Order: sequence, then C-alpha cells, then structure tokens
Amino acid sequence: MTGTEALIILAYLLASVLFIIGLKGLAHPRTAVRGNKIGALGMFIAIVVTLMDKKIISFEIILAGIILGGLIGGVFAVKIAMTAMPQLVGLFNGFGGAASLLVAGAALIEAGGMGSTQLNVATVASGIIGSVTFWGSFIAFGKLQGFISGGQTLIPARHIINILLVSAAMVIGYMIVSDPLNTNMYWYLVIVASFLGVLLVIPIGGADMPVVVSLLNSYSGIAAAATGFVLNNNGLIIAGSLVGASGIILSKIMCVAMNRSLINVLFAKFSVVAGEKTKADDIYEGKIKSTNADEIAMLLDGVQRVVIVPGYGMAVSQAQHAVRDFANLLESKGVEIEYAIHPVAGRMPGHMNVLLAEADIPYEKLKEMDAINPTLDQTDVAIVVGANDVVNPVARTDPSSPIAGMPIIDVDKARTVVVIKRSLSPGFAGIPNPLFAADNTLMFFGDGRKAIVEINNALQDG
Repeated sequence: MTGTEALIILAYLLASVLFIIGLKGLAHPRTAVRGNKIGALGMFIAIVVTLMDKKIISFEIILAGIILGGLIGGVFAVKIAMTAMPQLVGLFNGFGGAASLLVAGAALIEAGGMGSTQLNVATVASGIIGSVTFWGSFIAFGKLQGFISGGQTLIPARHIINILLVSAAMVIGYMIVSDPLNTNMYWYLVIVASFLGVLLVIPIGGADMPVVVSLLNSYSGIAAAATGFVLNNNGLIIAGSLVGASGIILSKIMCVAMNRSLINVLFAKFSVVAGEKTKADDIYEGKIKSTNADEIAMLLDGVQRVVIVPGYGMAVSQAQHAVRDFANLLESKGVEIEYAIHPVAGRMPGHMNVLLAEADIPYEKLKEMDAINPTLDQTDVAIVVGANDVVNPVARTDPSSPIAGMPIIDVDKARTVVVIKRSLSPGFAGIPNPLFAADNTLMFFGDGRKAIVEINNALQDG
C-alpha cells in the first residue's frame, strides 16, 4: 500500500467518523445544527477524496453540477415552507435513489462486461432498490402535495402483480449477473423495478405517509451502499449503511407509535370501515359545543396548567409563532405551559418538533406522549391545535377501529379540552373523533393561526 492509498483510506475513515458524530448530534435539537455541519464536513471530505482518488482531470462538468445543484438547493431552502418539508424529504429520497441507479448503470457500461461478480450483483441491487426508491418517493410526494389522492388506491390483484414484478426483477437480475455483456438488460430491470415502486406506494393511505417517507429514506441509503460496492468506495458504503439502518430504526419506532407492523403498513391494510359517515352523524349530531375567542379567554383566566397539542393543522396554518406568543402571554400570568408531542403527528418524523423549534420554543417544554399522558388528568385546559387521529379516544375504546391500539395523547382526561380545527372533517385515518363531542370539549372552528391570534387578542383585552 502506497502512502497515497493509506492517506485516502484514512480520509474515508475520518469522513465516516464525522458521519456518525453528525448523526448522533441530530438526536437532540440543541446539537442538531452542529451535527448537520459535522456531517456536511464529512461529506465534503469524502467528495474531495473521491475526486482525487479517481484522478478526475476535467472538472468542468463537476463544477457545472455543483453550481446548478447549489442554485436549486438554495431556491428550495428559501422557497419551501416548513409545511412542505415532508414532500421535500420525499423528493430528496427519490433523487438519492435515482443517483444510485444511474451511477451503478454507468459503472456497468464502463466495465463492458468485465466487472467482477460482486460488481454485477451490487449493480442489480442498486438498480432495483434505486428504482423503487425513486418512483415510490415521487408517489409519496404526490400524495403529500395533493397531486395524487392521499387515500388508499387499492389496485385489484395488486399483491399478485407485485409478486410477478419481483419475480421478473429477480430473473432479469440473474441474467445480468450471468451475462453482464448485455448491458441493455439493466435498463429493463430499472423499468420493471419502477413499476414495482409505484405499485408498492400508491395503495398506502395518507395516515401512513410518515412511515413511508422514513422507509424510503432507508431505501435510498441501502441503494447508495450497494452503489458503494459497485464503485468499491468505502465512504459511500458506510454512509449508505448509516442512512439505511437509521431509516429502518425510525420506521420501526413510528410503527410502534401507531401500534402497527411494518408489514401492515407496506401491504396497505389500513382501511376505513364502511359507513363511517353515518357513524360520524351519530357521534356529532346535537353534541358539538362551539366556542369563541372571548369564551376561551375567560376559561383561561385563573388556570394553573395548560397543555398544547400541536398537529398538522398547526403546520398548515403556520401557527407555531402565534402559539409561542400565546404561551408566552399565559406564562407571564403564571400559567405552566407544556407541549404534548405525538411521534407521528404531522406528515413526517419530528414534524412538530421542527416547527416549534423554528418558533424558538424551548425544547424542555416539549414532552413526549409517554411523559405527558400520566399528567393530563391534572391539566386544567388541553388545547389541541389541528391534531386529530393522535388524540382520538376510539384507539382505546373501539377494538374494531382502524386505529385500535394506537397509542394516543389522552387529552380527553384533561378538565377541559379546546379543539381548534377548521371543521369536523376526519384525519388521515378517515374516521370520526368522539373527542369533539365529549362533554368536556369545546370546538373553536377556524384557521389555526387566526384562531390563536384571536385568543391572544381576547386575553390582552381582558
């Protein structure tokens, strides 16, 4: 081993260590920014070393790609609202998968059929996983953005079709490994895997999108790791493995939070019971108690403890800053404020945490579901801002419900519950919420941000 080769290996090792440290830093909001920068430094080192190691002489195309990619990334960073972050993550997952399959295909063509068995097997793996990731991510993006229906799209005989597509991909993959000179077969593999990616994700309903986004993130890492074997690049193998493993772990954590199995999510077994409209009428009719900002201000006069439960409605209305002002106003009057965070609230893991951090709300006030639930019966007022399924008590009471057994935030145990919501429309699960008709619940219908601002004004006037 020459001195240069040893230096390259050490550089990849340093980059890998920085990836791990950066990933650990992302586990806590206080260290997340630093962790992100450390991870970026590791990636910078890995890229520079790769360019030097492969002795790339002409950097014009690379420089053009850096400039173009930087401009696109800059526009995304400035223009994309926090509410659209799940869609953006989905897109990035897809681009990662596309990059992996294209690089692996290019390496196969460059080898001209003279590559090792390891290269050919890794190329097949990268082509299949990268294609599934790319198209699956774009379907997830479409569902989250509203281009595609967020509900389940159950295609007849979809499981049989998927089995046939997987079988076809395996056969084509075997042909590529057996005869790598026929490079055209790789693109047939990509086409088959692309159909598989679409059919795997399109049946899954919106309630499961946070898990799907996390899982596709894992797929993109696995595809990158496979491409690392194709290129014999240790840095890419390690980075891809870290992303793949962390994505799987996060997906598992989220499935536990919803009392669902990963198989249950992947095979779209989350279905709405027929006749839910009638059941909703039975639950809500004559039992909904509407309120307004002035009544809520009077209700909050003299309370000691308030728990705020954010949901996707807060994200849509961009109400996090108004919520912060509301909390600060109550705290100035001696009220204890805490935030109850459900693991799958919103459209992606940590969605509520990110939004509240954007509003400079102290992380210590954010309480996880397991920590806040035992104290909710000692809460004067629980204020639900746009959450639905994660506070639906039927998860505890109705074994036949699609969300039966799903851990929820027990806001119904608070002395009074105020739900801020545009309407009585169901959440992603598509089922009615008896909380809205409970004796201790008041409904404040309207846009989340505007409603909180009205309450703030009423508190100040009072």
